[in-house]
Amino acid sequence: MIAFFDAGRKKLRLLFLPLFALILAACEPIAMGGIAGNSGPRIDTSAPIPVALLVPRGGSAGDNLLAQNLENAARLAIRDLDGVQVDLRVYGTAGNAGTAASVAAQAVNEGAKIILGPVYAESANAAGVAVASQGVNVLSFSNNPTIAGGNVFVLGPTFDTTANRLVGYAKRTGKDRIVVVSGQDVAGQLGRTAIEQAIAANGATLAGSVDYALSQESVIASIPRVKAAVEGGNANAVFLTTSSASALPLFAQLLPEAGIQGPATQYIGLTRWDIPPATLALPGVQGGWFALPDPGASGVFRQKYSAAYQSDPHPLAGLAFDGIAAVGALAKSGKSSALSAASLTQGAGFRGASGIFRLNRNGTNERGLAVATIRNKQVVIIDAAPQAFGGAGF
Repeated sequence: MIAFFDAGRKKLRLLFLPLFALILAACEPIAMGGIAGNSGPRIDTSAPIPVALLVPRGGSAGDNLLAQNLENAARLAIRDLDGVQVDLRVYGTAGNAGTAASVAAQAVNEGAKIILGPVYAESANAAGVAVASQGVNVLSFSNNPTIAGGNVFVLGPTFDTTANRLVGYAKRTGKDRIVVVSGQDVAGQLGRTAIEQAIAANGATLAGSVDYALSQESVIASIPRVKAAVEGGNANAVFLTTSSASALPLFAQLLPEAGIQGPATQYIGLTRWDIPPATLALPGVQGGWFALPDPGASGVFRQKYSAAYQSDPHPLAGLAFDGIAAVGALAKSGKSSALSAASLTQGAGFRGASGIFRLNRNGTNERGLAVATIRNKQVVIIDAAPQAFGGAGF
């Protein structure tokens, strides 16, 4: 999925990695906003808990594959629950917001006490609106923070968490004067905002900001501007929002050629620089930093899934596992209010498919991420993922 360039048209093919393509590419949602404060439906923890799983079944072939993976992961998580029973009810949304709203309402009318999914931001927002008056919470698989709030939570890893983890590490290691380089698209804008907020929160310095249009010409034209920003701001780090499927390969070539090189200038990426694996061979990413989920936890989940279903899980499958893990952990308390907003946002968080995570009262989430670098075309962890909240990265 590395971007390729058409020599005739000289156009940069800009794509998102799968994790973000499915979520941020949705139509603009209507943010529900506010603090998650509903009490949530009362449950009987001694009986099977009705949980609705909304998946994009009935859509494209890719959506159907994702739907099956999400259901598989949810059922895998149910097997791991100790003393908690879940009555999983699966509903197809066809990746459509109207359908998502309809089946969400249907699920609650049929007894669901909480909704896991759907995937796409617009659909997740619609589902939340449909059941808000009944006080049912929605743990969506979106990573789009604009839909978070009210009764809607996003389980997908957010730019805010990634930016905060990386800027915090950069600050602690002396790379605290940062130039942000971002695309002029939704993901680029959200990424830039997340990085700038992380810089302020961690006491680092925004040394400059450069954006570019989504074309090869614009990326090339931005190189002198980035160099000027680095030199003018006395920067020691460049934080890129782009992915390996987009402009990263071009930046990784042109920025070092322009004289912006490590170790004096640290390259940092908001997206995974190990996906696809061919990215690891790019000379310009050697020594760069990026964040990734806890490798140990992710590896265990992958092995369990592969053993159960004879295939590797979709990159988003673990989110369904996380949703069930949270429900199970809360229900184990035996409290009838286990699925209330107050319970869902407990500070201790939960342990899921890719490590620890917790839900914030504004509907967003935090995840325990590791910081990695690339050495000799191999991923090397340089700061391990935290195993509890309150430690490194938080």
